[in-house]
Amino acid sequence: MPRSASAAVIIIAASISAPASAALPEPVKAMIDAAIASGNKQDVQAVAKLAKATNPDDHAEIDAIMSSYNAQLAAKAEAELREKQEAGFFEHWKGQGELGGFRSTGNTSNLGLSGGVKLAKDAIKWRLNFQARADYQRSAGVTTRDQLSATIEPNYKFDKSLYAYGLAQFERDRFQGFSARYTVSGGLGYELVKNKDLRITIKAGPAIRITDFVEGETKSSLAALVGLDLDWKISDHLKFSQDAGGTYASDAKGFTSAAAVIDSDNTTFTATSALDAKLLGSLSARLSYTIEHETNPAAGSIKTDTLSRATLVYDF
Repeated sequence: MPRSASAAVIIIAASISAPASAALPEPVKAMIDAAIASGNKQDVQAVAKLAKATNPDDHAEIDAIMSSYNAQLAAKAEAELREKQEAGFFEHWKGQGELGGFRSTGNTSNLGLSGGVKLAKDAIKWRLNFQARADYQRSAGVTTRDQLSATIEPNYKFDKSLYAYGLAQFERDRFQGFSARYTVSGGLGYELVKNKDLRITIKAGPAIRITDFVEGETKSSLAALVGLDLDWKISDHLKFSQDAGGTYASDAKGFTSAAAVIDSDNTTFTATSALDAKLLGSLSARLSYTIEHETNPAAGSIKTDTLSRATLVYDF
């Protein structure tokens, strides 16, 4: 037999005798693909780890799948970053619209209408929050509740947790004794916890408060603002949170708020708790309860008001 033919026979024999590398079983590959399709990075990593443990001969193929997945995530993150850098002011806003009814006790005891809107724009180094709310009722031709508030809060992010905030707020509540109250504050905030299910943020800083009382007197005072935000995703359909002093988390559906504006003459404490239940698509039902306490209210007003709301919330 010629030497070249002998060499070919040896190569073929070696190829036949060498064990073929086993392909990743189709059910395992389908499981990894399903985890990737879910969009949950933690699930993908957990499934890949389990696949490698149960298929030790297929580490290379699993590593190749994960390498491709991580490259796609990096490309997506880079594209999102570039989009944020190039976006105009009126782009990439998120928000909520809310409409429903309320029951109040305290200075007023009645039923009425409640509406509100929240907007948030999250850029690379900046975040801008805006919210406004109105509660109003007329009974037998007489206004029994007339409350309005609007807050704008820009944030500058030093890193993923620490940020500086500025805050400007307008309030009107004739039944608490003031026709207008302006609060301006600035300080620091810090995200104590931030993951896909829980977010806890605190903030504090000095404030200036100007109050126009119903009787005509105007008062200015130095104060301090302290706030706490808590957002808790209980399940995919149920959310609870605490959102302080006008701060709005763009990824939150429900809120509870706790904030205090402290000055020597009158400290104002507000706390709003809410539970959101998803109904359909972007529509949720919200039950909320608000306590508003003034340590030294205007003459003829009591210190504490409460407000229970049942509203529909639409995310956009």
